[in-house]
This record gives sequence, structure tokens and C-alpha cells, in this order.
Amino acid sequence: MLARTYSASVIGIDAYLVEVEVNATGRGDLDMVSIVGLADQAIKESRDRIHSALLSSGLPPAKGSTVVNLAPSDLRKEGAAFDLAIALGMLAATGQIPRNEIARCMVLGELALDGSIRPVRGALPIAAMAAENPQIEFMLVPVANAEESALAANGKVAVYPVNHLQDACDFFRGSRGEAKHADLHDYLTSRKNLLLPDFAEVKGQLAARRAMEIAAAGGHNSLMIGPPGTGKSMIAKRLAGILPPMTLAETLETSRIHSVLGMLSDGEPLLNNRPFRSPHHTVSDIALIGGGKNPRPGEISLAHNGVLFLDELPEFKRNVLEVLRQPLENGEIVVSRASGTCTFPARFMLTAAMNPCPCGRGSVELGCRCKIDEKKRYQKKISGPLLDRIDLHVPVLNLTEDELLSAPSGENSEVIRQRVINARNIQQQRFAAINNVIYCNAQMGPRELNMFCNITPDSALLLRQAINKFHLSPRAHDRILKVARTIADLAGSENIRVEHLLEGITYRTIDRAEWAL
Repeated sequence: MLARTYSASVIGIDAYLVEVEVNATGRGDLDMVSIVGLADQAIKESRDRIHSALLSSGLPPAKGSTVVNLAPSDLRKEGAAFDLAIALGMLAATGQIPRNEIARCMVLGELALDGSIRPVRGALPIAAMAAENPQIEFMLVPVANAEESALAANGKVAVYPVNHLQDACDFFRGSRGEAKHADLHDYLTSRKNLLLPDFAEVKGQLAARRAMEIAAAGGHNSLMIGPPGTGKSMIAKRLAGILPPMTLAETLETSRIHSVLGMLSDGEPLLNNRPFRSPHHTVSDIALIGGGKNPRPGEISLAHNGVLFLDELPEFKRNVLEVLRQPLENGEIVVSRASGTCTFPARFMLTAAMNPCPCGRGSVELGCRCKIDEKKRYQKKISGPLLDRIDLHVPVLNLTEDELLSAPSGENSEVIRQRVINARNIQQQRFAAINNVIYCNAQMGPRELNMFCNITPDSALLLRQAINKFHLSPRAHDRILKVARTIADLAGSENIRVEHLLEGITYRTIDRAEWAL
């Protein structure tokens, strides 16, 4: 007897509908289960898990030959999330549960040997996909995945949590529990942000704090340069706390990536705060950008709509840093393999930190004994094209005695964040007028620069002098204008004035022939 139900396969961060067909013939001397349809080893091993789960639940396995087909057959399937769907298909094919009910259901879950149901990865994109398919009327999901599935379905599909194989059977026999209800809008308005590190805890470093405010207001990339212990990492960790709250679309998009990797924590079905990722400098290029035999998102995608912090930037391998150039320009990373191509979102703010020289001290007064050639080799570990894509080059100096011995006296993150939000609102109104998908100044292209970054003759002369003095590339020229536009927005100025442009130029001093602090 033939039975059908639905499950899903996640490739990259996208979910695809999979029809699970089970044909139990009841013929043959041996009880044999064959799984076809481009299934990986984890799915083929499900035969033994399902057999044990059925026996432990008091449900007789199918006799004779049973064929399980996962359609479409040319779509790669992996993982243990098909266990429950295959088990229920077998029970329907042998007449133990109604076939017409299971044919309208999306089923997710990994089976333990005792029949209990374990959570799976990617429930959020799967539920969002199921909500758009008219043939799916309800979903059965593990209890641990119920809340994220209900939020993603947003009332379009009824989501029922199940804890055991026997619970799933009782569901189709008429003993339905209550569906999991979750209103996406209510959840987002009632959620509580996690307590993030506060800028009020930072001593001194007014210039670096100002640079981080500009970076947050315009979505700009930044590089802090200074001796060890001056607070570079401390400042970077507080950047996410002054960024505007994520929109609904950003929340779903970012949470989808974390769901695919199984990184949504218990009790947090969606991310509440913008992500902050800080991979170690020994990270591989695949771990950073994503990939593998079956491509998965990397650190830059986990930082999507948030902050990617690279501490000790020159210590990263050159090939690892160079792969950042594409996502910094395009906001996405394309991973190509023989089995196919995956595109992962990677629209993040890059914040990096480095020492001025190999020993870290940077000057003779501080005890630096590095030779000029050693400094140049150290600094050249970062390529010019990558530096061109960093808008703000920020010196972070040692604290004075007074700053070091006094208590922190700067503004807290909430005050700074409100100014950032006001500047972002100005930008959104500006870009909405041209029906563009741009949401901050850092994303402006040549068209937007011509429209919104006009400067006065005095400012043009100043910019010409900076180009000649620092030998700025065309990309650096554009980034100065973007930063100046953000500084003007923070000041509430409709036009870019000379002082805005001058401050923007000061953040490109790394373009000089020698770096000096």
C-alpha cells in the first residue's frame, strides 16, 4: 500500500519541499527497507533508528519489502530530520494510521531508539516555506522546534508539537492536542533585548567612541590601530549595542541562518539583538565564508545584519582576509561546489583591530625596537584593496594618567544609540524617495553619491588636496564622501559642510605612505 507525506531539505539556508513516498508491498521473504532519492548516509541509517523506535513504541514494523522514495530525486537530502516522516509513512502504508490525514502534513523530527523525538536544524526556514505551500495544512515538529516554527508560520499553517512517536500516531488517530500559537508581531514588540556591554564603561578614547558612533550611524566598516591594552576590543564589543533594533525582515533573515546551524538558544526562537561575531585569527577560509562538502554558512553570514570583529587583523591568513572583499562589496557570498552553488547573505559591519607594529608598542617612547622594514612587512599583511573597503581608520592611543585613574565619564550606549537611530531614520527617508533597497549610507553606489553627496566649492578644493596628498584611490574618495554624509546626518545637516568633510578625511590617514601614531 502506498502512502505519502511531506518533509523538507535545507540546502544552504533555503528549504525545499520533499515528498516522502512509502510503498509497503508486504511481499518477500525478508523484511527489507530501501531508501532512494539522493539520500545521504544519515538518512540511510534511519532504517535502524526507525525499526527500533517502532518496536519501542509497540508498533509493528512493515513486513516484506518496503521502498521509501524522497522526491524530487535530483535534490540532495541530508540529516536525520526525515526519520519521523518516514516512520509515519510506513505506519500509513500498513494501515495503522489514516493515509488521507498524513498526506496533508509536513513532518519533521529525528527519532531516538526509544521513540522519542529530537529537535532538528533549520525548522525556521522549513516552516516559512511550508506556510507558502497550499498543499500543507499543518505541521508536526519536535517540541523544542515548536516556537520557532510557529513564529515562522505566523498563523498560515497550524503547528503541532510532538514529543514521541506514539504522540504523532495518536494525532492522526484523532487525539490532537492544541496547536502552537505565536504571533510574530506580538513577539517582536514584547521581546526583551539582552543586556549588552555599555559604552559608559569605557575610559577616555573619545575619538574612538566618536568613530564607532559614525560607523553605527552609517553602517561603515572600521579599523582601530593602537598598542595592546588601549581598549580596542572593549570598544568593538560595545558597537552592537548602539546599532538600531533589527526590523522584522532582518530578524527573520538573521534568525534563519542561526536556525540552519542549530544555534538558536533555548527560549530564544528568534534573535533579539544584532549578532556580534569574533572569530579567532586561526580561522580557516571555509569557516569564515562558509562552504564544505554540503555548503553551510560561515562566520560572515552569522554576522549578517550585525558586526564581524576581527581582532589582531594582520595575524589572519592573507587568503582568508582576501575572501572578504566580495561580501564587503556585494553583501553576500557565493559558494560554488561541484554539487551546486549556494548564496549566503553577508551584509555585516566589519570592525577590525590591530597593533601598529609587530611588538605592539608602536613608538620609541613606549619601548618599540621594531625596524622600519619590520613595520612595513607587518602592515603589508593587509592588502590595499581590503583597506580601501574600510571606511574609518581609527587611531587608539594610550590613556593618559588622568584618564586611567579616573572613573569612566562618557555617555552610555542608549544615549549614543538614540543619535544613531535618528541618523538612520534620516537616511531611510532619503533613500525611500528613490524606491531603493539601500538602508544606510555605506551602501550607496555611484548614483546615490551623485544625488546625495554634493559638496561646495570649498569642500571640493579640500577633497582635491587630500587626494593629492594621500594618493587616494577612487574607492577611498567615495568612502570619504559616504562618511561625510553620515557625519552631516548625525549633525542634522541637509548639506555636507567643510567640517563634515574634514572629519571624514581624518579617518583616511592610513592611506599615507607610512602609518604613524
